[in-house]
Amino acid sequence: MNNKSKSDSYAAAGVDITAGYRAVELMKEHIARTMIRGKSADIGGFGGLFELDVKDMPNPVLVSGTDGVGTKLKMAFLMDRHDTVGIDCVAMCVNDIICCGAKPLFFLDYIACGKNYPEKIAQIVSGIAEGCVQSGCELIGGETAEMPGFYGEDEYDLAGFSVGAVDKAKVLDKTKMREGDVIIALPSSGVHSNGFSLVRKVFDVENTDLTAPVEALGGASLGDTLLTPTRIYVKPMLQLFKEVEVKGVSHITGGGFYENIPRSIPDGLGAKIDKASVKILPIFDLIAKEGGISEHDMFNTFNMGVGMTVIVSAEDREKAIKTLKDAGEDPYVIGEIVKSDEKVIIC
Repeated sequence: MNNKSKSDSYAAAGVDITAGYRAVELMKEHIARTMIRGKSADIGGFGGLFELDVKDMPNPVLVSGTDGVGTKLKMAFLMDRHDTVGIDCVAMCVNDIICCGAKPLFFLDYIACGKNYPEKIAQIVSGIAEGCVQSGCELIGGETAEMPGFYGEDEYDLAGFSVGAVDKAKVLDKTKMREGDVIIALPSSGVHSNGFSLVRKVFDVENTDLTAPVEALGGASLGDTLLTPTRIYVKPMLQLFKEVEVKGVSHITGGGFYENIPRSIPDGLGAKIDKASVKILPIFDLIAKEGGISEHDMFNTFNMGVGMTVIVSAEDREKAIKTLKDAGEDPYVIGEIVKSDEKVIIC
């Protein structure tokens, strides 16, 4: 810590430079967990360094993804729990990158807050580090901005950015998709990080006891259920890419089935989803009931218990399912690819 770097004038304006230094010191132990090849540079420099290993990639392609946690952060504020939203932030980026067939390499975060509480910032970064460990990428840098007057004293925003790499020959090619290919679902852990503006309205979270057990949720509290971090699918999917030809992958985020599945399907084909086969989680039934939300709007807003869909040929179905199960997932078939001008048919 630089003991000479202290500004009384800046502190009077609401920005505590020394708190920033303290936060950096507290987060270093979490960042160290993510370093795969050893530390490339000290945290606190002007740029995050990463040594790119492309010996197995004749024609490497970089794939990037950026996202935030959205208004799910309001749940963290209300619960005063800040060690899980970082996982969400990483997940929203790396789960997108894997849809191209790429392996996430590194991650950077951006935390903007009304007041820098070093222990709180360290909690947030602990979640980011955990997300990086789960996805096998390195946390090589970030930024914490104290912005009094812009955010409330106990509020913050969180966003991130990740870069991955894949050999050009292995970039997923949806043009190989054919009628009769199967659609495999990978279960979500819950609402993940989408639709929380609607969720918060449905449950009136500011005026609800978020810690009370809810029978419809098997006795779990509403707060804990909604704060459950987004599932990260990177490692199981990387294993699947080694075993079978994957023709398309969709990360089911905001926009649900109707917005995300079409992104991995070429023109002239559509995804026919067997609604009865979708293992809808209790939280979604509760949201629909309490909010009086139509089935269409539920499938057009939430993941409904499906965090990712994977499309493979019918011949590869069993091998794909076994590979994913061996990697710790609980995959199951929810539909097939059909000739259609309608991209998603839920029936």
